[in-house]
Amino acid sequence: MTNRTPDGPTPEAVRDRLDRVTDPELDRSIVELEYIDGIEIDVRTVTVHLTLPTAWCSPAFAWMMAVDSRTEVEELPAVERARIYLHEHMHEIEINRGVNAGRSFPEAFPDAEDTVDAVRAELDRKARTARQYDAVEALLEAGLEAETIVSLRPRDLERTDGDDRLSIYLSDRAVAVSVSAEPIDRYLEKARETGLVDADTDPLFLTPEGEPIDSGEFELVHRRGRLAQVNMSSQGGICDGLRESRERRLEASD
Repeated sequence: MTNRTPDGPTPEAVRDRLDRVTDPELDRSIVELEYIDGIEIDVRTVTVHLTLPTAWCSPAFAWMMAVDSRTEVEELPAVERARIYLHEHMHEIEINRGVNAGRSFPEAFPDAEDTVDAVRAELDRKARTARQYDAVEALLEAGLEAETIVSLRPRDLERTDGDDRLSIYLSDRAVAVSVSAEPIDRYLEKARETGLVDADTDPLFLTPEGEPIDSGEFELVHRRGRLAQVNMSSQGGICDGLRESRERRLEASD
């Protein structure tokens, strides 16, 4: 369900902003996961309706997705206000009321044990670790050794062949290795977002705790990345199954 008024943003522009919002447990876009039920546009006010795969999804996770959706949509120049409505969730009243009134998570959930910031930091760490695994796998498949990988800096990457490939120069730029840019770009996006890779001279890859990797601990760190990635993939598979089951129930009830 989408519409547009003459002075408002397009539904496509709103959806593009929402595509930047991820399920923090899965590190996948809420658009890709089909959580968006509808977008309503009334001049400069945008209303977004979303439903998660389960009614018992963590209120902290649901809160983050709702807040991030509101923030992203309100970044559009043509939008003055975004309203987010979560449906079929056991805490939808508290979340909808709190997010749309601009309250903090503790104000909406005074009995919560953890803060949203603490939960977000842990999930960001997990997502960064999983994305790093994919990036490192691409480098290993290209033939780079562990010692070379842990010594890399952002300055060692050079984009070639448009936006699809990166060249990594070795041996004082005597040798170049070409790799797919996508997994490294995704990793760098999260590493920069979390403030761990800022300058071109910072270590490119880090331990889950954010420390430089010694070549002797490379295998252990890479295995930890694999575990994080498998965990996210498994959770994603469960959520996909739950969403498909919900869609079948809705179709059967029509």
